[in-house]
Amino acid sequence: MAQHYQLIVGRDSTWSLRAYLCMQLAELEFSCNAIALGEAGYQQQLAKLSPSKLVPVLHVDDLVIHDSLAISEYLNEQASGKIYPVQADLRAQARSYLAELHAGFAAIRQGLPFQFEKQARPASLSAEINTEIARLSEIWQQFDGCFAFNKAGAIDAFYAVMALRLANYGIELEGAAGRYQQHLISWPLFQRAINTAKQW
Repeated sequence: MAQHYQLIVGRDSTWSLRAYLCMQLAELEFSCNAIALGEAGYQQQLAKLSPSKLVPVLHVDDLVIHDSLAISEYLNEQASGKIYPVQADLRAQARSYLAELHAGFAAIRQGLPFQFEKQARPASLSAEINTEIARLSEIWQQFDGCFAFNKAGAIDAFYAVMALRLANYGIELEGAAGRYQQHLISWPLFQRAINTAKQW
């Protein structure tokens, strides 16, 4: 019997968007249940679906997997390694970059909230934000306008959201890092995912 995948996502949730992209990359058939975060009663609704009371959460029959990073790892296994690098050392490197994004870049998240549309560029950026942008540039310049590790994968799905977040505040990186940023933003799969997420 085929497994039934249901992804629980939240409106305006960047982590939900990342998990949704990973589902698309894994090429698994799934249904999507969107929760209108912030609306009356959403916490009670979410509590019935997510043990952490957070989104995203993936239901696979009786199995419940929460957190976008755990979901991406599970999907990679379900899709026979399709969304992480096949080579062990590259896969370890990809996991490092994914974990760094998952746990870090707090100044950017706080100071530049994710928006679907372009925003006015701040008059100035804090030293903490500039430090984090420099770190993103250091990571992204390795990929120079191509997908990380030469094929679209979870790392691209995760960093595409960050690429758009910065661009929508008028922050476009230079050189090889900027080419990777623009490559992610114009990625057709990401553009379709953005259009879907706007309807959640």
